[in-house]
Amino acid sequence: GIVIGVADDPGMHSSQNEQDSRNYAIAAKVPMLEPSDSQECCSFTKLAYTLSETFDTPVILRLTTRIAHSCSIVDLQEREEVPLRPYEKNQAKNVMLPAFARPKHDMVEARTQKLMEWAETCEINRIEDNNSKIGVIVSGAVYQYAQEALGDNVSYLKLGMVHPLPVDLIKTFAGMVETLYVIEELDPVIENHCHTIGVKVIGKEKFPLCGEFSQKLIAKLMNGQDDSSMALEEPIPVRPPVMCCGCPHRGIFYALKKENVFVSGDIGCYTLGASAPLGAMDTCVCMGGSV
Repeated sequence: GIVIGVADDPGMHSSQNEQDSRNYAIAAKVPMLEPSDSQECCSFTKLAYTLSETFDTPVILRLTTRIAHSCSIVDLQEREEVPLRPYEKNQAKNVMLPAFARPKHDMVEARTQKLMEWAETCEINRIEDNNSKIGVIVSGAVYQYAQEALGDNVSYLKLGMVHPLPVDLIKTFAGMVETLYVIEELDPVIENHCHTIGVKVIGKEKFPLCGEFSQKLIAKLMNGQDDSSMALEEPIPVRPPVMCCGCPHRGIFYALKKENVFVSGDIGCYTLGASAPLGAMDTCVCMGGSV
């Protein structure tokens, strides 16, 4: 089994982009699971390995910042010892020459179809029926936001597998409600799927395409509820992030600034070389990724 872990960063708390990794699962045609709390992080990881070996595929486990930084009670359970499988030489499977790749494409499409069938009835995709005329489709951290903001006033379709997405399950849920929303951070992945299968939903015309969601944002956009908040009005000195005392990059950037040269830097905390008082980075590339 092989599981690929990734943590997206809506709101860019410490990232240079708001990439939505669900697009990679779609492009690669591999399944993706998205946990919504610490317990699911544990159980979904185990499930991902099971799916990987059952369907002979890599599986992506998608977290976001709030899930990666959260703490909650987890039932670890007993460790299960699984015997190692012997390696078997299989060039037709593992060496993608065109002659081998053509039948493999057919196998990938057949595998996707089997995964879609699994997604229809699996426990991690579930309907929470609150006898409401309003339904919302959610996954990951947004499920927690919606639960807190909307409570039992709406019904939920919680998706633990975000690729491939079910068809019949979504249509069944849509038939239970009069108005259906898709609340998802970043790209309209679930929304586009719903439109493709002929299910009318309200999505990005109400919810933003950029940035991180919150309980307050969902309550405001769904109910017009804008809770008051308190702020400290006293003037506070600005404390922008700076390089640590003793950081060797400080001296290098100081010397580069004195020479007034063009600096093409890399990602990391030394991107702060662009900030005052150094101001000595003109462009930021990703570890040679733009070359």
